[in-house]
Amino acid sequence: MKPVDILGSRNILGEGILWDSRRQRLCWTDIAGCELYRYDWSDGAMEVLDTPERIGSFGLIAGEDRLITAFASGIALYDPRTGAIEWLARPEAIVPGIRFNDGRVDRRGRFWSGTMVEQDASPARGCLYSIDARDGLRCHIGEVRISNGLCISPDGKLLYFADSPTRTIRVYDIREPEGTLGPPRLFATTPVGAVPDGATVDADGCVWSAHWGGGCVVRYTPQGRIDRTIATPASQPTCPCFAGPNLDMLCVSSAREGLNESTLQSEPHAGAVFLYRTGVQGIAEPEYQP
Repeated sequence: MKPVDILGSRNILGEGILWDSRRQRLCWTDIAGCELYRYDWSDGAMEVLDTPERIGSFGLIAGEDRLITAFASGIALYDPRTGAIEWLARPEAIVPGIRFNDGRVDRRGRFWSGTMVEQDASPARGCLYSIDARDGLRCHIGEVRISNGLCISPDGKLLYFADSPTRTIRVYDIREPEGTLGPPRLFATTPVGAVPDGATVDADGCVWSAHWGGGCVVRYTPQGRIDRTIATPASQPTCPCFAGPNLDMLCVSSAREGLNESTLQSEPHAGAVFLYRTGVQGIAEPEYQP
């Protein structure tokens, strides 16, 4: 399957792509470039906004134009237009070499985001956090190297999470109303050379996982069986989402980071966003409840 369109953003590290249903636009971040991208679906206009820190992930907020944002150093309510930041949490565990990475709002309006280790030799480790108005910031999983693959089942009962260097995706029951996680279960393991990066779920409860280094996005059934594989024109796809008025367009961000000149010549679209018609429908992105 080939892309029906390519948004030539040429990101260093495109990530966190999501669909804003209220405003009918596609949003993502170039983490390394400190930029936020907003693509208007109706007229194809692309807006690029500079950000005060690297943004690992973000989510929509109910009734607001601000974003719940995992900056490198902490989680904040952020207005991209004015640059105003209202910090909610800047954990003491964020030390040099640790930053926030992947994140997602769950079906009950909590924001989940995990941290990652940027320096392989660092003794520090990351955590998977959640934050909401009732319980504040909580760490649920420790000893994480690179938090990734966060997505929530359609019924809100399951959380999928990958620690990328382990090449494993695990699934957890979300215990309500506490918002805590049950014991992990192995969901899927990726091949050598293919690292699980960002992920999303569709209306059928299947998980779509971007395989960094593998040059593809893989659809897993709720039982963890590979159902479909879509090759991407870049070896480092980073995150998928479903977009468009009918939520039937699969959009995949990608990265150029770490690629040598020879590889970049063979992958001229590395760092772009790829759009596919898969015949599958996604689910509207939940919004954070402040």
